[in-house]
Amino acid sequence: METVTNEMYNPHSLVTLKKIINTESGDVQFELYKVTELESILDSMTRRDNLISQRIEAQEKQIGLILDKMTADEWYSSSVDKSEVLSDLCNILGHEPKQTIRITATVEVEVDYDCPLEEVEDFDAGDFLQDVLTIDTYHGDAIIYSYNVDSADWATH
Repeated sequence: METVTNEMYNPHSLVTLKKIINTESGDVQFELYKVTELESILDSMTRRDNLISQRIEAQEKQIGLILDKMTADEWYSSSVDKSEVLSDLCNILGHEPKQTIRITATVEVEVDYDCPLEEVEDFDAGDFLQDVLTIDTYHGDAIIYSYNVDSADWATH
């Protein structure tokens, strides 16, 4: 590798790289890159490699903590309950165990709607609400699969 001066650097230069398509057959293709594209690719790969290194380091630490607990005085002790071991594992791994539950509820809504006079006589509140009502959640672990307008009535006020 040769170091060059800033004046010699040309970000618009084109570089041809050989890409091996199939190692067994020796098939290759040649791809043309602008220097700035290669810089972007290298930067992305460097950031990815740093994240991978950090993740490996964190996982090695977790494995070490788990191995430290696998002794006669810790998890293999007859006085240690299975729930303690599982709780310790969850803490070490940063895992929160969860159970999916289904919630069925009755929701009552009160809606004011400026109904055009020509539609009032044939207005169907149930159909209207089924078309315009939405129910959502702001909790990331909750998913609303369905809702139904069971009955709806209306009156003027």
